[in-house]
Amino acid sequence: METETLAMAQEIDFSMIALFARATLTVKIVMIMLMVMSFWSWAIIIQKHLAFRLARSEAEVFDRAFWSGEPLDELFEKIGPQPDGASEKIFAAGMLEWRRSHRQDGALIAGAQARIDRAMNVAIARESERLNNGLSFLATTGATAPFIGLFGTVWGIKHSFEQIAISQNTSLAVVAPGIAEALLATGIGLIAAIPAVVFYNKLNSDSERIVGGYESFADEFATILSRQLDA
Repeated sequence: METETLAMAQEIDFSMIALFARATLTVKIVMIMLMVMSFWSWAIIIQKHLAFRLARSEAEVFDRAFWSGEPLDELFEKIGPQPDGASEKIFAAGMLEWRRSHRQDGALIAGAQARIDRAMNVAIARESERLNNGLSFLATTGATAPFIGLFGTVWGIKHSFEQIAISQNTSLAVVAPGIAEALLATGIGLIAAIPAVVFYNKLNSDSERIVGGYESFADEFATILSRQLDA
């Protein structure tokens, strides 16, 4: 009897495709949802990696231009009021408000420093939102994917016990396939969750460093404009 049972178990296909095909509809939906979450997470990870690298490169190029000694008005005329780079946008926001704060007679309107700071802070907030866009999905995937997979496992085991009760057979050939299908859902959940958590922490840290660089530049630029205001 044991030899016959083992022979039956060895004939069962335990590949991932076969396990997915034999799973119940609910477990299949759970697995598909987790795979979609995993692919979407990797798309966000790759896109953010490229976007952050571009942001750092643009910031380095602009910093060299800003500190090259070129007059700020000439630099502003060169990049224009609506540049592409984030650092350039922050600089343009400050320069636009600086120019708007001058009356026709050349005198400054009261409260110019506060308005310049506010304009640059708004530009920084927009760039921060753009950098962090999508990271919340990674956090959500990392937090929920294991539990979604666990739900699929619980449902699959429930179905396996139902099959055992119907067949009134607890042999390995009856029990093993259903348990393997159920555990596959948890495995896919972990595959989706672990990279999402790891890269969320890394990308969030990178985003904070980039935004911190923008804030440092805004403070330095505001200091330069403050000296001109005092003069």
